[in-house]
Amino acid sequence: MRSILDVRARTTWKRGPAADSVGPFLISYTEFTPHTMRDLPAIYFAAERLRDECSELDGAVGVTTYLQLLRRRAGSVSAWEDEAALRRFVALPFHVEIMRKYRSRGSLRAIDWQAERFDLKAAFAEGQQALDEGRGRQR
Repeated sequence: MRSILDVRARTTWKRGPAADSVGPFLISYTEFTPHTMRDLPAIYFAAERLRDECSELDGAVGVTTYLQLLRRRAGSVSAWEDEAALRRFVALPFHVEIMRKYRSRGSLRAIDWQAERFDLKAAFAEGQQALDEGRGRQR
């Protein structure tokens, strides 16, 4: 059952160079929960910068970031043409820098999956459910 804790503020969908792709897609859902609330604003602003960089990469369909303030979480939903495109994003120098800086300050959960079509609302629901069921990666 959803509660007020589950309220999520998110950015608009930012289209990437592959926005007109017809699929299939690789969808990625990430969630970072810092140990302290003090780190959440900086993490969210870093996610916003990554959103900008992500939307310019070949193979990026699009991305949105979100904040669940009452659950002390920030994350993203992104869609890609393939795994190689997502891996290019993960290898970006700024992404590597941010992960090194914040990795020890909280927990990261992430999952990605293949889908024939992309629906943002469904991606949020499927990604959160998968993480809540213990699927995906946790660091």
